[in-house]
Amino acid sequence: MTEKKRRPLLIRLALWVDDRTGAAKTGTSTLHKIFPNHWSFLLGEVALYSFIVLLATGVFLTFFFEASAGQVVYDGSYAPLHGQTVSQAYDSALNITFDVKAGLLMRQVHHWAALVFIAAIVIHMLRIFFTGAFRRPREMNWVIGLSLFLMSLGNGFFGYSLLDDQLSGTGIRIAYSVMISIPLVGPWIASFLFGGNFPSDEMIPRMFAIHILIIPAVILALLTVHLGMLVRHKHTHFAGGGARDDNVVGERLWPTYAFKAGGLLFIVTAFLALLGGIFQINPVWIYGPFQPENVSSASQPDWYVGWLEGSLRLMPNWEIRIGDYQVPNPFWGGVLIPGIAFGLLFAWPWIEARITGDRLEHHVLDRPRDMAWRTAIGIGALLFFTVMTIAGSDDVLAVKLDTSVNATLWTLRVLLIVAPLAGGWVTYRVCRELQKRDGPQVDPFLDDVPPPADPGDPPEAAPDNQEITA
Repeated sequence: MTEKKRRPLLIRLALWVDDRTGAAKTGTSTLHKIFPNHWSFLLGEVALYSFIVLLATGVFLTFFFEASAGQVVYDGSYAPLHGQTVSQAYDSALNITFDVKAGLLMRQVHHWAALVFIAAIVIHMLRIFFTGAFRRPREMNWVIGLSLFLMSLGNGFFGYSLLDDQLSGTGIRIAYSVMISIPLVGPWIASFLFGGNFPSDEMIPRMFAIHILIIPAVILALLTVHLGMLVRHKHTHFAGGGARDDNVVGERLWPTYAFKAGGLLFIVTAFLALLGGIFQINPVWIYGPFQPENVSSASQPDWYVGWLEGSLRLMPNWEIRIGDYQVPNPFWGGVLIPGIAFGLLFAWPWIEARITGDRLEHHVLDRPRDMAWRTAIGIGALLFFTVMTIAGSDDVLAVKLDTSVNATLWTLRVLLIVAPLAGGWVTYRVCRELQKRDGPQVDPFLDDVPPPADPGDPPEAAPDNQEITA
């Protein structure tokens, strides 16, 4: 009997698979991949794990949700709504909440997971922007990340709009008005998404298909490409500890990083379960079923689209006519301003490269203070979006401050211009002062950019708890 025949069946099967796929070499290379050990690199994992919780709870909810606008008389466990005519979607939402075991928990965990998912993406992208991780060769990954963010915004909006309560119905009405304001193609887009004029019986089924099938598939595809490009380009890392543009400093995937990431998965899941079990969110039974003729006061969307609501409220009542076409007011705040903002964000890696003339590859990250002008622009943009988010609840703010809505609105309009400029200027001055305290630093607007380090120079010694790989 030969040596090969004396091997156990599982080993022979593994060798057969490896001979045809090369899995062992690929697996070994993957397990030896180095990950930086700075905490900020885990923000992307928080988003990924929140997405996993979203998928798991979403599958559970899909079994009980009825995506239909058909009318029924409610006779479930929530007595205050007995005898009211509601849509099947709203009826099933109440059934999940009050009659399905763990239904309310799953609904709330799903909603909280959506909020944390988008928040983690935002903070992750802020880290990438302020540290310059979008520079060559990662420009396309920046574009993919922004696309993931937009897909997440859209899916979050469609998700909480499915329940057909009064609050979500008001949001759909606003979204429909913004869509039909787009010249030429707007009415066609709105009709395609909502199945006709608002409100339509096809609206909920179409949003359901988009929410559970189309956008999640796009997100999964983008995530796959995003992670694939991450492996291709290797991780960025902060300066120090032997970090250079031609190496990676950190911990191996197995076992150190794998156990760290696994622990974070359990922490994120437990945190979302805690939020869903203790903190009430989206109580649709209080809002009541959607009635098109009614719009409740103090209607605000979730935070991640609150800035769009604020953009609509802050815009003056401008309407223009171009030939036979009229451009209505919702177009400016709902389409033009977001379009310009995200257009600049998508193009930023190439804008910065053009400004600085720097087209080299970068794997070592900047400290925000060392690129004062970029940090100032980023803080200004954050303040711009913050003011718009606050403006999305200007009516509530006016009541709380005991002032008029017009006074609140005009104050926010002024702040929309003044706050980004003032915040950016203060940020720039603070960064330059920090640079002076640190010693000579480089700012492309004020200093000459030194030549890159010679890759042949020996790397610095790494701390004992880190590894360096070329």
